[in-house]
Amino acid sequence: MTQKKFSFKSRLESFKYAFDGFKTLFLEEHNARIHLFIALIIILTGFYFNLSNIEWLFIIFCIGFVFFAELVNSSIENVADFVSPEKHTSIKKVKDLAAAAVLTSAIISVIVGLIIFLPKIFSL
Repeated sequence: MTQKKFSFKSRLESFKYAFDGFKTLFLEEHNARIHLFIALIIILTGFYFNLSNIEWLFIIFCIGFVFFAELVNSSIENVADFVSPEKHTSIKKVKDLAAAAVLTSAIISVIVGLIIFLPKIFSL
């Protein structure tokens, strides 16, 4: 087995596939667009309330956490639909578990957001 020689150019070109993934996510997944809209509102609200560095770290982590879960969920759903286009109880279970991961990340993110923003809102 021969290995290809390392090339910075080919490594940079490989980012195209990741950006294609983002493009697919936002064009094909309605929930991802909702997450993006909410993330933009949260970012603007964070600027309004002049969040501390640690608060920004939590907000950025939560936004990334939700998009990571959405990307994994979408990947699993696409593979499941390819492998088994017809309804199947095992495929449903896999897809439901992946969707639960997104919901879990969103719930945790809402809790973090409430912890950060509610005191600021109440102090207005």
